[in-house]
Amino acid sequence: MTSIDVTAPGSKAKKGNAHVLSKARRELEDIFESMGFSIISGPEVEKEFYNFDALNVPKNHPARDMQDTFWVDKLDETVLRTHCTSVDIRHMQNNKPPIRVLAPGRVFRNEAIDATHEAQFHQWDGLVVGENISLANLKFILASVLRKFLNDDSIGVRLRPGFFPFVEPGVELDLTCFKCPKNNPSSSCNVCKGSGWIELLGAGMIHPNVLKAVGIDSKKYQALAFGPGLERLVMLKYGVDDIRDFYDGDIPFLKQF
Repeated sequence: MTSIDVTAPGSKAKKGNAHVLSKARRELEDIFESMGFSIISGPEVEKEFYNFDALNVPKNHPARDMQDTFWVDKLDETVLRTHCTSVDIRHMQNNKPPIRVLAPGRVFRNEAIDATHEAQFHQWDGLVVGENISLANLKFILASVLRKFLNDDSIGVRLRPGFFPFVEPGVELDLTCFKCPKNNPSSSCNVCKGSGWIELLGAGMIHPNVLKAVGIDSKKYQALAFGPGLERLVMLKYGVDDIRDFYDGDIPFLKQF
């Protein structure tokens, strides 16, 4: 007969931890809240109006085709949202400027899955609406957030022309490679490929047509927006090479964070 020592200490239960993407999202939310932003959310199954029409995306734009968008019901004009900017549209409809919000969440695109693309991923979509808003505000906000998140105050950013239907002007934002020696990009760097710059996100000044669609006076107010992918930023921070690693459920991989 086996005896039991009821005075012996019990075995410790193993504790789980938050997923690396959840941790990154919360960290970004804390950074933005410290800068006066409010965190908002919206539906993942979205009406075509909020996902496309209100964002100045023409009816014949390629993004509406089946290869890019998961249509839930074409007759009912519902899709799985392709970006979190739809949340910004809903917020602008129901709130008056000044507005300063961040809309983090999952988005869905009908893409071939590989090391840098997933059918679902996360965005942190920001919006600022007010008077005398400019690209200078956009650059300052993003530079401040990226330096804080990546723990490197020396990181520099630059803006290049880019096109998106809902912004004018539109820009692509690059940041200086934080893996290379300062002022001396390495040709062997697997992050920047020796250019010294990392392409990170698209952004810009909200198109006047978008402001008109939600009832905001585009002559009085200006707005800026940005919508980078969360996985892309986390991959850069921790040196992850394959986006699929975040979703494979591999315990040894997740324990690293």
